[in-house]
Amino acid sequence: MDTGERRLVATMPLHAITSAYGEEGLRARFAGELEAWPEPDRRRLTQALALASRLHAADRREADRREPEPYVNHLLRVAIRIMSHYRVHDADVVCAALLHDAVEDHAAELAPDGTQRAALATLAGQFGPRVAELVGAVTNPEYAPGRDQHEQYREHVADSLRRNPWARVIKASDFADNGAGLIHATGPRLYRLAGKYAPLVPVLQELIARPDTPLDDPARQHILTQLSRTADRFAALLP
Repeated sequence: MDTGERRLVATMPLHAITSAYGEEGLRARFAGELEAWPEPDRRRLTQALALASRLHAADRREADRREPEPYVNHLLRVAIRIMSHYRVHDADVVCAALLHDAVEDHAAELAPDGTQRAALATLAGQFGPRVAELVGAVTNPEYAPGRDQHEQYREHVADSLRRNPWARVIKASDFADNGAGLIHATGPRLYRLAGKYAPLVPVLQELIARPDTPLDDPARQHILTQLSRTADRFAALLP
């Protein structure tokens, strides 16, 4: 990308960057966000992105009106949103955002026995115990057979995030990409995902509004406004 394009992606909405420039544009935006961070933080965040890129190298994510996109695009958007939109300058939180699906999707690549516990221990060794704790808080456990998986997902999110305020910030950004991002979806996938995420909106609204959620007022209001718009969108879609 040339200098003008890099200046442009510094101000573009994240899904617009994805549509126009793909992974290259998102990586350029991430690099631009990192410029203001101290060197030790930049080094750790670059290492976290490198590990996430390696683990998810073969993964693809559904992207309506386009070919499936590299999964790392989702991880970059989640991390950039936390840095830029939520104004969080905590390297542990952004590292965990980049790695938030690593244990759930690639425990076997992180640990010889393939268990989530061992995979989290690997992350703790590389990035510190707080990063591993945050990743663990947003990692879905194995679901019990015979119960609705979406219901178990919502129960896990509510229980885990009540105990870990910083994990709420990661989940809010993840939800913005998965749930609120449904504005970019069409067809059957739109209704399937709306059914999964709609009941989670009031849970997230209550958690983000809590006084112990570690965000400033503008960031908190940004998330709550987005959640309110998402609820309206879901109400128009679902019975």
